[in-house]
Amino acid sequence: MVDRPGDSRGEAGTAVAEAPEAFEAQVKGRTQREIIWRRFKKHKLAMVSGFVLVILYVSALAAPVISPYGFAEQNFTAINSPPSAEHWMGTDRLGRDAFTRVLHGGQVSLLVGLGVGVGSTIVGTAIAISAGYYGRYVDTGAMGLTDFVLALPALPLLIVAGSVFRFSPPIITLVLILLFWPPICRLVRGQVLSLRESEFVQAAQAVGVPNWKIMVRHLLPNVIGVMVVQATLAAGTAILLESILSFLGLGIQPPTPSWGNMLENARTAMTNQWWLAFFPALMIVITVLCINFLGDGLRDAMDPKSVE
Repeated sequence: MVDRPGDSRGEAGTAVAEAPEAFEAQVKGRTQREIIWRRFKKHKLAMVSGFVLVILYVSALAAPVISPYGFAEQNFTAINSPPSAEHWMGTDRLGRDAFTRVLHGGQVSLLVGLGVGVGSTIVGTAIAISAGYYGRYVDTGAMGLTDFVLALPALPLLIVAGSVFRFSPPIITLVLILLFWPPICRLVRGQVLSLRESEFVQAAQAVGVPNWKIMVRHLLPNVIGVMVVQATLAAGTAILLESILSFLGLGIQPPTPSWGNMLENARTAMTNQWWLAFFPALMIVITVLCINFLGDGLRDAMDPKSVE
């Protein structure tokens, strides 16, 4: 049979037969990462939120360089001064610069949120993958522990613990990790239970791939999307809880500043020195909103049902 000069089907068929891998790559066009990035860029609110969070974290870490004052440095000639060119966010009743304390307070609040988000996701994912993959007794024991921790009232438990122990940033991060991993574990386990029956997992088992390699190389990459979204949600909730505990006087203790204990110190002066409560509260609201918006954008970008 002679191919017609304008018959593109014959040329395409020859190309597929000669180079099937190149044709497949051309059809796909982009890698999964590129597709996720394209979807995420369309979520303008998430893009802006991510940019704001980067600025907040960099500013908090660079607080000793950015601020000309120490967070405990006192200026007795500028006590309870309103915002000015010299003190951008005013001063408190001890003459301490509020802008400096907001930056240093961000070191505590933001790093606690980051530590809890990452730590609880790692713990919850490790337990979930092991429970979902092995099943039976491992799954029963893991889910029993998960249900037990979920049944604990988080805030009352933290209040009791804060009244007994002195919370430092590492300790409060560890306690929140121990309370925050169960929701992540449940979601990831559900994903693993469906993936366990997939053909690629059964093929790996058939050729004798060790279980730990199957879990790390085959199951873990397929639950990254759920992990990232849950990590952002955990980080935002952790910042709120740390602020609540510090506001109640049970979290980070002075002289170390955090946004929560700055609000507690300003509680009796809110009517006359509004700036002492306004700026820490504003930082908490902006941070938690940006984390939630970022989580929404990541969820939409990593959802396979999303339309580009």
